[in-house]
Amino acid sequence: MFCGLPVGVNSATAEAPNFALFDTAIGLCGVAWGESGICGVQLPEANAQQTLQRMRQRFPAAQETLPTGPAQAAIDGVVAMLRGQSYDFSALVLDMRGVPAFHQRVYALAQAIAPGQTLTYGELAARLGNPGAARAVGQALGRNPFAPVVPCHRVLAAGDKPGGFSAAGGIRTKLRLLIIEGAMRDMPGLFD
Repeated sequence: MFCGLPVGVNSATAEAPNFALFDTAIGLCGVAWGESGICGVQLPEANAQQTLQRMRQRFPAAQETLPTGPAQAAIDGVVAMLRGQSYDFSALVLDMRGVPAFHQRVYALAQAIAPGQTLTYGELAARLGNPGAARAVGQALGRNPFAPVVPCHRVLAAGDKPGGFSAAGGIRTKLRLLIIEGAMRDMPGLFD
């Protein structure tokens, strides 16, 4: 998956990716990192054991270790974000190897959406210069390995309805993140 080795790197001498689990206001999260940056972030699963299993499934070569440097910065930012506090992910380097170019463009635009603000899949597609690509935008966000650092929860379906969310808890988790950020004004409910 991500945190793979670039072409030409000898796996015998390359640094293995790492991961760490950490507590947040909404449950146990995870972060994986390697030589090229943050490889992925994991929102909570139903329980701590499932979060650990998901991290091992996503990053089978990764070793659980204490976070340092950029990994600790990612953790600090996610913890603050999920408490509704200010944070800054702009200095984090995301390891985008293996991420399709279109997805990278979608993720960059999603990162530009300020906390408490939302856009629709169609609006994001229009900003990409392809207003007919709303479904492709949704599919890219559904494969986002960096949530919530890449805040896919801030992108809604047409009519400002929640749309989908691929993290554990689905739409309920998405709505919870939006509530934490204060982005829930006049938003239709789950079944509106």
